Amino acid sequence: MTSTTAELEALLMQRSLTDVQLLAAADAAADFRILPNATVLKIGGQSVIDRGRAAVYPLVDEIVAARKEHKLLIGTGAGTRARHIYSIAAGLNLPAGLLSQLGGSVADQNAAMLGQLLAKHGISAVDGAGLSSVPLFLAEVNAVVFSGMPPYKLWMRPAAEGVIPPYRTDAGCFLVAEQFGCRAMIYVKDENGLYTENPKTSKNATFIPRISVDEMKAKGLQDSILEFPVLDLLKNARHVREVQVVNGLVPGNLTRALAGEHVGTIITAR
Repeated sequence: MTSTTAELEALLMQRSLTDVQLLAAADAAADFRILPNATVLKIGGQSVIDRGRAAVYPLVDEIVAARKEHKLLIGTGAGTRARHIYSIAAGLNLPAGLLSQLGGSVADQNAAMLGQLLAKHGISAVDGAGLSSVPLFLAEVNAVVFSGMPPYKLWMRPAAEGVIPPYRTDAGCFLVAEQFGCRAMIYVKDENGLYTENPKTSKNATFIPRISVDEMKAKGLQDSILEFPVLDLLKNARHVREVQVVNGLVPGNLTRALAGEHVGTIITAR
């Protein structure tokens, strides 16, 4: 195992980037958390924004109040309009990369709308979560809005089945939290959290307050509240080792989650 920058650099110059020793040395290198005091929020498109004023306005008020004590990166989902686009594009036999761009455009629209609602409070929407502007917004007003769709576009990794982009806004927001080394990742949905079955269609659904990635997979709950790839991203993450799913339609839930309370469901890496 190497322990110095010089030794790691030597391996990088001499070995393949998939070399086992090189990967181990890179993994052992000191890590740097860019925004360790920030929290990423993912505001659901279909679950919150698509519901319109009744759902969005109270959440806006809660975000404005919360940013007095918390630094917030606010990502937006795509929602129903993206699903409509996916239906048309898949019917035209377009590839996952094209669908990724189309879905991203809807998440962009939601970010623009949320940014306009927060504008009078000094909170802006940015194109992507680039380092060039996000830290400045956080330093000045403690919050910034971004589109949750990861910018893979034509480079989107195809799904094992079908053409729906596997990495969508749940994954995009998690990647922002992990790469920036943020303190927490909170998903704001329209359910109290994870259930054994879909609570919208099953009367026998049982609420699950806390669960690990492996337990979710063993129970067949991979895609029941978060996009499936998020579980693998969480399991392999360095910084964000758990995520929280809360019901944003219940006033105060987001505030309580930001304060560290166990609201909704917590999903852990292990």
